[in-house]
Amino acid sequence: MVPVLLVLLLALLLFGFGFALEVLWYIAVAVLVIWLLGFLLRSTSAGGKRARWYRW
Repeated sequence: MVPVLLVLLLALLLFGFGFALEVLWYIAVAVLVIWLLGFLLRSTSAGGKRARWYRW
């Protein structure tokens, strides 16, 4: 009974990690798209001079 429970636990852990990593990929892509949109919209609406929408 213990080996079956260990295999089930391992399968649940791997499923959880796979789901978490996939969600992280979606979040990373969303952040990249938002950053690119902000960069493009800010640089075109600056009224002739190039502006940064972030502070470094």
